[in-house]
Amino acid sequence: MATLKEKRTCGQRCEDFGRFVWNPDHGTFMGRTPVRWVYISLYYVAFYVVMTALFALAIYVLMYTLDPYAPDYQDRLHSPGVMVWPDVYNEEDLELVYNTSEKRSWTRMSRCLKDFLGPYNDTSQEHCHTMHRCTPGLYNLQTSFDAPGHTKWSCPFLQSMLGECSGLDDPSFGYNGTNPCVIIKMNRIINFLPNNGTDRPPYVNCTTLEGHENVAGMTFFPINGTFDLSYFPYYGKKAQPSYMNPLVAVKFHLVGQRSAKIQCRVVARNIAYQNFYDPYEGKVIFKIEATS
Repeated sequence: MATLKEKRTCGQRCEDFGRFVWNPDHGTFMGRTPVRWVYISLYYVAFYVVMTALFALAIYVLMYTLDPYAPDYQDRLHSPGVMVWPDVYNEEDLELVYNTSEKRSWTRMSRCLKDFLGPYNDTSQEHCHTMHRCTPGLYNLQTSFDAPGHTKWSCPFLQSMLGECSGLDDPSFGYNGTNPCVIIKMNRIINFLPNNGTDRPPYVNCTTLEGHENVAGMTFFPINGTFDLSYFPYYGKKAQPSYMNPLVAVKFHLVGQRSAKIQCRVVARNIAYQNFYDPYEGKVIFKIEATS
């Protein structure tokens, strides 16, 4: 019958571990001689150096093939999205509802527009673009980076161009009464030319979907609600760091029950607006209501 293995004491176990760490009989440290430790260390150093070099080379080749000024793939962006300010959203729809009798209610709307138009201040815009002259009605085509910092020139859009909806003469933007202003902005797409590069600028067309009798009229700023061609094409954030989106302001004249559902569409030959899966492509639908 096999004898039971003798149970080792704690001291013996510590002695065995110490001999594993350093064995003076064989001159090994943790099972390997110093020479073997040098060999295996050199192997892993060389292995990780090669792996790091391969990874760095792959990243370099990838970055070398990318254009820093424009994304390689833009196949999902056929038409620009359209947004409206004040951007007061609920769970499903966009509703601009305010109370003319409550200052807190209508100042919420005017403050939103004031903050949004802050970067469009006339002084800062003109100061940034004094060295470049833009020609209204013509595309701002540029083949070289002639602006400071190896960038391209951008045409200024001044807050004062929004006329009665600029907030300069009326800081309430009409929200203290029944003539509120909204601002329509078309999102950016790199190298996008509206109307396929023709000399027809895109413009905003607003129609009343519900509550026709409550809208006595609409006034557009700039005139005819156009986005001038000099703001196109857009070359990207890095190429045009000072670029500001052109805007169109619409002043509504509400009467009767002072409530209506509005659709504002950017009209151009190559801007779609009937995409069921993207309700903001080429258009924006919102409700505007003034209570008291």
